Amino acid sequence: MTETDPCCSPAPPGDSLPMAEACCPPPGSTALAMAEPCCGSAAEAVGPRWADRERPGYRIWPFVDEWIETPVGDVPVVSTRLGKGDVLGRWAMRWGIGRDRYRIAPGLYAVGRPTPDSPVVVTANYKMTFDLVRKDLGGVNAWILVLETWGINVWCAAGKGTFGTDELVARVRKAGLDRVVSHRTLVVPQLGATGVAAHEVRRRCGFRVVYGPVRSRDLAAFLRAGMKASPNMRRVTFSLWERLVLTPVELRVILMRPSLALAALLLVLGGIGPGGYSLAGALVRGGAAVGTLAAGVLAGAVAAPVLLPWLPGRMFAVKGVWTGLGAALVLAARFGTRLNGWGLMALVLAVTAASSYCAMNFTGSTPFTSPSGVEAEMRRALPWQIGAAGLALVAWMVSAWSL
Repeated sequence: MTETDPCCSPAPPGDSLPMAEACCPPPGSTALAMAEPCCGSAAEAVGPRWADRERPGYRIWPFVDEWIETPVGDVPVVSTRLGKGDVLGRWAMRWGIGRDRYRIAPGLYAVGRPTPDSPVVVTANYKMTFDLVRKDLGGVNAWILVLETWGINVWCAAGKGTFGTDELVARVRKAGLDRVVSHRTLVVPQLGATGVAAHEVRRRCGFRVVYGPVRSRDLAAFLRAGMKASPNMRRVTFSLWERLVLTPVELRVILMRPSLALAALLLVLGGIGPGGYSLAGALVRGGAAVGTLAAGVLAGAVAAPVLLPWLPGRMFAVKGVWTGLGAALVLAARFGTRLNGWGLMALVLAVTAASSYCAMNFTGSTPFTSPSGVEAEMRRALPWQIGAAGLALVAWMVSAWSL
């Protein structure tokens, strides 16, 4: 059975990530091979132990341990131990390196020695998600049905509709799941519930949906308990560590490029003064402005997530104002004697606006917000943030003539 949609793209030359390409299973696998070759040479990737399943242009991932025969063809049995490449790939994803390519082929996989009576766990094809699921199913015999979410995790994909009813029904049919298992039950992650209508799934393909725990580490206990979740398994947490691990992506992926562009602009504008253009002024005044920008970004992208539960206000943009004001007061106490009134005004407005904007960006990483709520907050906060940034720029330029 083949899948005509592309599931992988080759890593660029010089890419050091051994796991940065998507999986292209061999023919006969219900993990859905692609219609066109990809992922490099099979002779290099497959090796002699899979020579009988070799097909030019298709890569078999290192996490495939063996194959299990089913009525719909051979299904790859994946390891529940993460290798060095998996750990390296996970670290790279925290920094957004190769993020758009980190996915595997959708379809059916196995862990342990599953039988027709073994449970079916549904997940996304973002490889970090898939790695966590297979690791946490160690010691369990189960099937893993991977949906095509285009490299997006379960929660985000459910909100965007790719981890949804249509894709789940289509993947059940394409995998021939009704011929592989004797039961008609699918374990869907609780965080995917917003995209999956259980009654529609049952009506359209005959499978009952059971919503599993929030965290994959509870999967084994959930299955051993007869698919009954404890209150803790249903509770969504957002601890300090869970917030901190998101900040590298915020800084590296979302903020780095626009921040660098803005920093370059500030360096250029810093040289404008009463005596014309001065390179020394660009370095001194422009450098100070870049430092102010950096303080605002760190206040909103790092301090605001860390202090999130204790900052006043419900809107993230408001929480960012508080961290921005804190950072501005620290800078004013340190450098205030070197600034005139216009410069001090520019400092406070710039740091506060940057912090508020960066904190508002963090809404997409939290379990507290909805797409409509984020859009509503942006409509209310962006005019104020843009206005404050504009006033800060004017005050900063005027300060050069007031020295």
